[in-house]
Amino acid sequence: MLLSVTKAKTTLIAGLTALSIAAVPATPALAWGDKEQGFVAGVATAVIVDELLKNNRKARLYDRGYTAGPTYVEPRPVYSEPVRTSSIYATPAARAFQSYSLSERKAIQRNLRAYGYYRGGIDGSFGPGTYNAVAAYARDEGQSIRSNAAAYGVYDGLLY
Repeated sequence: MLLSVTKAKTTLIAGLTALSIAAVPATPALAWGDKEQGFVAGVATAVIVDELLKNNRKARLYDRGYTAGPTYVEPRPVYSEPVRTSSIYATPAARAFQSYSLSERKAIQRNLRAYGYYRGGIDGSFGPGTYNAVAAYARDEGQSIRSNAAAYGVYDGLLY
């Protein structure tokens, strides 16, 4: 019997809770008077009139030949010719050579002379003699000096 009373009591509390939850959303509607309704109607009217005025301004600008916004123009591709260097001082081999220290540049020239490719003075400066020696050495080793990475590889091979 105690179990049925507890169950009835729980059911009654659940029912009252559900009834109070259902009644709460309706309560603010009772506080909705004429002044509140007039305020909301005024705000809605202001928003609608503002949108109508904006559309009217856009229509007048369009009639005068003005556009309403920016127009998209497809960009034209830009093609550039590759830069051809006629000077040995602008080659990747020269740029890579100049990045080494003076003692390393002299060591590169010394090793090129020891292998029989270089006949100039060991001064650490890049010139036609150094360029021709490096190009001949790279060609004989099956390498290239057309890129910075390849030139660094040739020079590192001569140093280490």
